[in-house]
Amino acid sequence: MMIESIRLHQFRNYTDVKAKFPKAIVLLYGKNGQGKTNILEALYMGAVGKSYRGVADTDLIRWDCSEGSVILNFLRNGVNQQIKIILSKMAKKELWINETKVTQRELVGTLNEVLFSPEDLQLIKGSPSLRRRFMDMEISQVNQVYYKQLIQYNRAVSQRNLLLKKMKYDGMQSVEEWDRQIAVFAASIVKKRTEALHKISFLSGVIHRRLTGGKEKMTMSYVQSYFDSAKDKAEDIEDPAWYYKKLQENLQGDIYRMSTSVGPHRDDLNFFVDKADLKKYGSQGQQRTAVLSLKLSELEYIKSETGEYPVLLLDDVMSELDQSRRQAILDFVRNRIQTFITTTEPMIFEPMIGCCHICIEKGRIMSDGGTAS
Repeated sequence: MMIESIRLHQFRNYTDVKAKFPKAIVLLYGKNGQGKTNILEALYMGAVGKSYRGVADTDLIRWDCSEGSVILNFLRNGVNQQIKIILSKMAKKELWINETKVTQRELVGTLNEVLFSPEDLQLIKGSPSLRRRFMDMEISQVNQVYYKQLIQYNRAVSQRNLLLKKMKYDGMQSVEEWDRQIAVFAASIVKKRTEALHKISFLSGVIHRRLTGGKEKMTMSYVQSYFDSAKDKAEDIEDPAWYYKKLQENLQGDIYRMSTSVGPHRDDLNFFVDKADLKKYGSQGQQRTAVLSLKLSELEYIKSETGEYPVLLLDDVMSELDQSRRQAILDFVRNRIQTFITTTEPMIFEPMIGCCHICIEKGRIMSDGGTAS
């Protein structure tokens, strides 16, 4: 998979620019505040239809304009395709694939990308929501059924939570209909998560051994706080009846807290190095090596499911890693994975062969000393 070109119109600090990209390591360099991350944000929107920085669509439009757009031309399995995103402060965002209007759910999986940002370095020791998002984004890009079910599940949980609040203060409500829906979705989501985790655990373990010279072994496990090892069986987590029973058993507590305590939105991942809990006992270096192994395994997982490597986006993460880990990424992607790297320190990449240097300055894209747009 390869992004051939991008055009930004009234997007962030860009007025109207376009640039072509080779299938190589593309270094986007420049001072802070020039628009490097804005390009990565636009590239990532082609994969998921929204910003990864958690901002509203209207905030992506240049401040003095009412409309903006992003157009990406890319190759998938050797076929030229185009994604167009039209943003408006007056109307709903429009998503187009090859001149056909689509929903966000239909867009996901068209252009596969993996993002690695400084926030991801908190994947091991950060909140469970980071680890759930890691799993969900990875699976959603290669399985549209999973993405659809995840949306339906989250809506059902939100509706149940609203009813729980009414039950606490007003009484005379029933969540049974939502419990049955949640149970079906939960069983399917967890089944797909555990299947994916089996592959990811194997791939990340292989990569981790390579990064540590075979000195350490990393493993992963899926965690459900409501799973009772004394009463529950491993196969129960793929049974809708088990989730329905758990929801009923925890109903009174859920009413008191006004939130649903059972289901994949509460689940987590645990990481171990040589059987030691990495979150509790791992050094910062061990945790960063584990995160790097996970992100590289994400590339291999998507290739195993789709037949092609995704595009890799590295948002100012290289300066957060030491030289050996930076080199590990470069060695992994060189000559096979199109990679976009943002940095304020281009000098650390000077020894790198086969890299396309693009300077970003005040909303302009400069390629090899010349303007690309």
